[in-house]
Amino acid sequence: MKELISIKKIHLFQREQEVLDDVSLSIHEGEFVYLIGKTGSGKSSILKMLYAELEPKEGDAEILGFNLKKIKHKNVPLLRRQLGIVFQDFQLLNDRTIRDNLLFVLTATGWTEKNEIETRIKEVLWEVNLSGHDNKYPHQLSGGEQQRVSIARALLNRPKIILADEPTGNLDPETSEGILKLLFNINKEGTTVVMATHDHNLIKNYPGRTIRFEGQKIHEEGKINA
Repeated sequence: MKELISIKKIHLFQREQEVLDDVSLSIHEGEFVYLIGKTGSGKSSILKMLYAELEPKEGDAEILGFNLKKIKHKNVPLLRRQLGIVFQDFQLLNDRTIRDNLLFVLTATGWTEKNEIETRIKEVLWEVNLSGHDNKYPHQLSGGEQQRVSIARALLNRPKIILADEPTGNLDPETSEGILKLLFNINKEGTTVVMATHDHNLIKNYPGRTIRFEGQKIHEEGKINA
């Protein structure tokens, strides 16, 4: 399998405090990788590094052929177009309909053909089981539905990798399982998924490679199986 993410001996800091010390990690095409550990253990920090919001101070880090230590500011949007990013707090635009939230992303990333835009919006909403919700506003949806919109947004540009930062953190257990099942199905279609979570019990029903963050280090825990 093709290597999509290569991290070698990085040191990563948040607000001048070191959160990861001499960490190496390789992730390949088609993998579903859980990043587990307590709050503050570095899970979110490494995801921020992968979408070029944090820069590693030492070592080497590459994602999809982009060198994260040398990437120029003008090239960050090019990288992010190949990534789908899912946040814990959804980060939807509350004054816009679901359709207009998705339209905003497509136009911002270079889509211009009206028919193609409308088709893609319908496709991603169908993928996350929200067909017919185009004209609703975020506040009219449940938390689980808002997170599905967030995942639909992440799918718009057919990303090679989805980075999900505690996507079930604000949801009840039943809704959380539905979100995880959705991500799992997306992975089965060939998209690599890297998901940070502290909910160890939830992921037992969905097998994936598991990396534990602790003491500024990472530890490979293999694959959790149902």
